[in-house]
Amino acid sequence: MIYRQRRLRKNAVIREMVAETRLVKDMFVYPYFVVPGKGVKEAIDAMPGIYHFSIDTLLADVELGLKLGVNKIMLFGVGEEKSADAHIAYDKKGLVSQAVRTLRDKFGEDLYIITDVCVCSYTSHGHCGILVDDYVQNDETIAVLTKMSLAHADAGVDMLAPSDMMDGRIGAIRTALDFEGFTNVGIMSHATKFASAYYGPFREAADCAPGKGDRKAYQMDFRNPQEAMREALQDVKEGADILMIKPALAYLDIIKAIKEETNLPLACYNVSGEFAMIKAAAQNGWIDEQKVVMETMYAFARSGANVITTYHIRDMVEQGWI
Repeated sequence: MIYRQRRLRKNAVIREMVAETRLVKDMFVYPYFVVPGKGVKEAIDAMPGIYHFSIDTLLADVELGLKLGVNKIMLFGVGEEKSADAHIAYDKKGLVSQAVRTLRDKFGEDLYIITDVCVCSYTSHGHCGILVDDYVQNDETIAVLTKMSLAHADAGVDMLAPSDMMDGRIGAIRTALDFEGFTNVGIMSHATKFASAYYGPFREAADCAPGKGDRKAYQMDFRNPQEAMREALQDVKEGADILMIKPALAYLDIIKAIKEETNLPLACYNVSGEFAMIKAAAQNGWIDEQKVVMETMYAFARSGANVITTYHIRDMVEQGWI
C-alpha cells in the first residue's frame, strides 16, 4: 500500500490546518536607528525602506507600527559624540536614554523597548570596546557596557541586548542591574555573534565600521559551532533571559543546535546584509519579495527561533503578509 502524503497538501485549507511551523506578529522585533535633531527621517541607501529617525519622527513611526501590531522595537543610537572611552554611551542624557524616556512616556507598557548595548557607534576607532595597543580590552569594556546598561535601565528600558561579545559581560550587567534595583530589566544576550560580512549595510546605518583592523578578535569565528555552543551556555549561566544568534540566515544550524541544548527563549537577528540582498534582488525583479521573505521567516522559526529581529516586519504587516 502506498501512503499518499499528498492528501495533506491537496489545497490551502488542509495545508494550513497541518502546518507544523507558525508565524505570528508577536514573534517579531523591529530595529530603529535614532539620530540627533528634529524632524529627521533620512533614508539609508544600503537598506531600502529603513531610515534614520530623530526622536520626534521616531514617535510618529512607532505609533504607526503599534497600530499595525508591531509592539517590540530595538533602538540603536547613531551620530553622537565619538571618543576613545565612549563616555557618551552611558550619559543619562544621551540620545538613546532620551528616546527610551520619550517613548515610555507616550506609549507606556503598550510598547516593549529593547536597546542595543555596544559602544561601536560611540568610539572614535569604531571598535566595540576600549582599545589599547590595537587590542580591545575585555574588562575595561565591560565596565563601560555596565554603565551604559544602567543608564538605559534608569530611562525605563524593558530589555538590554548586549552585542559586544566581551567575555563575562552578561554576568556583570546582571549583577549591576540587580544591585541597583533593576531586577525586572531583561537581557537578550547576543550569545553567538559571528564576525560576519553580512553586517556591511548596518555599519553604514550605525556609522560604526572599525577604522583599523576587524572584529575577529572578539566576535565569533563562523567556522566554530562547538565554540558557539560554549558561548551560549556560558550566557545561560551568567543570567541571560533570551539568547540571540546573529546573523541568522547563514546560521540556521547554530539556531537549531542551541535550541536543542537550552531551555531559554531563542532569538535570531535577520541582519542588514540579509535584508539588503533580498531588497536588491526584488527591486531588480529577480525574485518575488513576499515569497522569499516569508520563506526566510519560516526557516528561522522552523530552526527554533522564538523571536525574530528583522527589518522586514513593517513590510510584512503593512502588505498583509502576516
